[in-house]
Amino acid sequence: MKSASTIACLGLAVFACVGASAPPPPEVRPVRTVVASASTEGEPVSLTGHVRARTEENLAFRIDGRMISRKASVGQVVQPGDVVAEIDPQPQQDGLHAAQAQNEAAQAAVHEAANTLERQRTLLGQGWTTRAQFDAAERAFLNAKAQVDSTAAVLHTAQDQFGYTKLVADAPGTVIATGAEAGEVVRAGQTIVTVAHGDGADAVFDVPASLMRQVAPDASIDIALTDDPSVRAVGQVREVAPQADPVTRSYRVKVALSAWPKAMRLGATVTGQTHMQVASGIELPATALTTAGDRPAVWIVDGKTQQVSLRTVDLLRQDSSRIVISRGVESGEIVVTAGVHALRPGQNVRLLGASR
Repeated sequence: MKSASTIACLGLAVFACVGASAPPPPEVRPVRTVVASASTEGEPVSLTGHVRARTEENLAFRIDGRMISRKASVGQVVQPGDVVAEIDPQPQQDGLHAAQAQNEAAQAAVHEAANTLERQRTLLGQGWTTRAQFDAAERAFLNAKAQVDSTAAVLHTAQDQFGYTKLVADAPGTVIATGAEAGEVVRAGQTIVTVAHGDGADAVFDVPASLMRQVAPDASIDIALTDDPSVRAVGQVREVAPQADPVTRSYRVKVALSAWPKAMRLGATVTGQTHMQVASGIELPATALTTAGDRPAVWIVDGKTQQVSLRTVDLLRQDSSRIVISRGVESGEIVVTAGVHALRPGQNVRLLGASR
C-alpha cells in the first residue's frame, strides 16, 4: 500500500503537468482587404438621359384669329416656305382694303393740293392773290403729302397682317408636336406646331451637383441606347445649365452627338458613360472607413506579422461607395475593407483567400 507521501508527490506532479500546459492560441479573425494604390483612371460614372433635337422651334401665329386649317401633322417633314397652318384671313383682308382706300384718297388729295399750290404760285407772281393765300395752299400741300406717308405706313402694316394669316416654316425639319387643331381660336404666340430641325441631336442628362465637380468639362461621353447597347455614339458636352432645377437640384447637360445613328430616334432613352477626374489621393471602398475617437480611420495590416493597427486619415472625398484619402495611407499598404468593426489593435487576422 502506497504511503501518503507518495500519493502527495503524485498529486503535485499531476498539478505541475496541468499548470505547464501551453496557453490557447490567439484568435485569428478573417478579413477582406485591398492593397492601396494611387488611381491612374477616374471612377466610371453613368447616367440615363434621352435624345433631343439640337434645335427645336415652336411655330406660332403673330396675330389672333380662328385657325381654319393645319397642314402639318406629327412626323411630317417640312421644308422652308411650306405653309404649316392658316387662320381666317377675312378680317385682315378687310383691313388691307381699307388701308388701300385711305392711301389712294391721300394720294388724290396730295395731287389736288399740288395743283392748288401751283395756281397760287402763278397768281402770286401776277399779283392776283395774297401771300397769306399762297402760304395756306402750301401748308395744305405739305399736310396732304404727310397724309400720304401716314397711310402708306398703315397700308404696309395691313399687308404684313394679311401675310401673318399663313404660318410658314423657315427651316427644314420634322414636326414632333402640335398645339392646336383647325377650328380653334388661337392667340398670338400660341404654339401651333413644334419642328425639330435636322441640324443634329443632343443626349440630354440631369446631372447631380456632386458629379458636376468631378467630371472634366471636355470629357468624352460614350452614349448607347438603353434597350440596344450595340447602337453607340460619342459626344462632347455642348451646353450646361447655369442654374440647378429648383425641384431636383440637378443641372441639365446637353451632349452633342458627333455621329447621330438613325437608330437613336428622338426621345429614345440612352445611357451616357464617362470617367471622373483622377483622384489625387488613395481611393478605397467606403466599407474600409471607421473612426478613431472623432476622426476617420482605417485598419492597416502588417504584411509580416498579420496584425492590424488603427490609423487616422484625412478624407478628400466621400460618397456612398468610395472614399479618397489625401493623407494617412501609402501605396502598397494593405487596408481592411470588411470586418472593420470587429477588430482591435494588434489582433491577428487572416486574409480571406490566403492560406493560414
